[in-house]
Amino acid sequence: MNTPSSTPLLRVENLITSFESSAEPSSERVPQIIRAVDGVSFSIHRGETYALLGESGCGKSMTSFSIMRLLPPAGRVDAGRVMLEEQDLLTLPDNEMRAVRGGRVAMIFQEPMTSLNPVVTIGEQIAESVRLHQGVNGSVVKQKVEALLDAVGIATPKQRYDDYPHQLSGGMKQRVMIAIALAGEPELLIADEPTTALDVTIQAQVLALLKQLQQERGMALLLITHDLGVVAEMADTVGVMYAGQLVEEATREQFFAEAKHPYSKKLFESLPDIDKRDRPLAVIEGAVPSLAVVFHGCRFVERCEFSDEGCHQQLPRWVEQRAGHGVRCHMADLDYVGEFRKISETVLAVDTTRSDVDSPSATPLLDVRDLKMHFQKRQGLFSRNAGYLYAVDGVSLQIKRGRTLALVGESGCGKTTVGKAILQLNRPTSGQVLFEGDDLAQMSDAALRVKRNDFQIIFQDPFSSMNPRMKVAEIIREGMVTLGIGGSYKEQQARIDQLLEQVGLPSEARDRYPHEFSGGQRQRICIARALAVNPKLIICDEPTSALDVSVQAQILNLLKELQQKMGLSYLFISHDLSVVAYLADEVAVMYLGRIVEQGSVEDVLNNPKHPYTQALISAIPVIDKKKGRGIIRLDGDLPSPAAPPTGCHFHTRCPRAMAQCSAAYPESTVLSDSHRVSCFLY
Repeated sequence: MNTPSSTPLLRVENLITSFESSAEPSSERVPQIIRAVDGVSFSIHRGETYALLGESGCGKSMTSFSIMRLLPPAGRVDAGRVMLEEQDLLTLPDNEMRAVRGGRVAMIFQEPMTSLNPVVTIGEQIAESVRLHQGVNGSVVKQKVEALLDAVGIATPKQRYDDYPHQLSGGMKQRVMIAIALAGEPELLIADEPTTALDVTIQAQVLALLKQLQQERGMALLLITHDLGVVAEMADTVGVMYAGQLVEEATREQFFAEAKHPYSKKLFESLPDIDKRDRPLAVIEGAVPSLAVVFHGCRFVERCEFSDEGCHQQLPRWVEQRAGHGVRCHMADLDYVGEFRKISETVLAVDTTRSDVDSPSATPLLDVRDLKMHFQKRQGLFSRNAGYLYAVDGVSLQIKRGRTLALVGESGCGKTTVGKAILQLNRPTSGQVLFEGDDLAQMSDAALRVKRNDFQIIFQDPFSSMNPRMKVAEIIREGMVTLGIGGSYKEQQARIDQLLEQVGLPSEARDRYPHEFSGGQRQRICIARALAVNPKLIICDEPTSALDVSVQAQILNLLKELQQKMGLSYLFISHDLSVVAYLADEVAVMYLGRIVEQGSVEDVLNNPKHPYTQALISAIPVIDKKKGRGIIRLDGDLPSPAAPPTGCHFHTRCPRAMAQCSAAYPESTVLSDSHRVSCFLY
């Protein structure tokens, strides 16, 4: 990191960006002015990584769009300067700004699939940037594109040049986005949530790549994220945003050793961890305030545990704690006369005692035996059989009443397909799905309909799983009506009110539409919909992966509380092992359609045996550097389930592979009553 005396590459000074909200055609309201960025200032030096941290809606992305001058039509920069060395980007004519954008300053967006053109090859998409920013043509362009693909770690770049985006994995798409950004040889790279949608192993690869490129090229990096683990791994300086303002700025060491702002502290307390399993996670009650109002006091006051009367009436000023560490809070201001008291919280311990049904001899609620889900591939005009895709290839697992089994692994390993096959949304190719002793796979559709209320699913994206034209009451009632339960209309209404109260939503929410809620509130509605038919088993498919850490904590607390009160069982599908460590009782690790390791959460996460499990755990970014560990790098991407490797499916990427690994698939080895693994090492 550059010394404070060096000249910054980028200086953002008192940046104010606003939007005019669009009122509905039938509305007579005057459109509101929303200040998405309100007086933000920071600087970044060459070779430095500046992490902008905060919840969704805090203004992080709008700050980056303002720097790049990529605001939507309703947005405008009202004040401030964005200095790239001695050049104010906000005053440049459009033609000059186009040369800077993608040239001196480049950006990687959050979702690579929506940023890449699906009908243009990746080579040509990178070539477009090379021609524009490097001024070369002909065969030189292709050579430079291949060099860029090689630089971002894509193997066989000559062959990949003519691939289309849909032929690449998520991690490879993100690498292509990085290659496009590097085509202009930028001095500053802005990365907006570059790893949010990626598995932990691919995330580790992308973060390592960004570090390596930064060291080789001396780039400055503005990293926008809500993941504290990524911040700990990457940042030199941390800026915490809340409601359009910077509320704290510090070096990484200062921030993780002693965060000062109550909002920053609460983010740390909200993180799930195996050590917090016996208590609810800390949550930040409420939501980010509307940025259309004029603030007369602290913006965090309604959610702060320490606020006093003055916090409501007086704007906090920016206070320098020591060199490199500043905070916007009255508590840090020695000139402020106030009386701060922490609001007492009643934190109830989680009841970890188990009933007799949880004993090893008890009959499991769900018993899946040798489940297979093979999809037939078709090709050509006459849809000829072109082989099979082995999405799930012999999975066996059990879930006891009132327990949580986590199914973990990379995207494409078959986790979601297992969930859908258990629910019979996809009929299995073979195997048994015994629910309370009845084989769901052998039931007729009519018989299965009678059992449907016993098992439900919560999807990853709550918004896309709800009908936007239906009100919340209709969404929750739909299952009751379909399955003929819940009694009369009046009784169903009372049940809906009870469910909304159970998931922490007001009864008035029943008359609103999905778009009127935040992401965390929508997920609560989906949980209420699942509970409406009194299920015994809920399959949770990545239910917190798209949520901020504070909202994630609320949902995890809710799931745990509902399990205690109602005796629910969960199959929790996830790739976030921190969440799994907090919520799950048992863990099954899946790789390319098969379970490679299974056991209690303590056995698998604290004493992993399979090389794949070890690689997954090593790739998790850690906040406490004392708990740091060497990352086990996995070469390449997950093989295609249409052509799995012979022998052990993992041997092509395994750092400990032996000759026999390619000859046969290893049998399951019992390590203890609660731990088993499929690996020739054991």
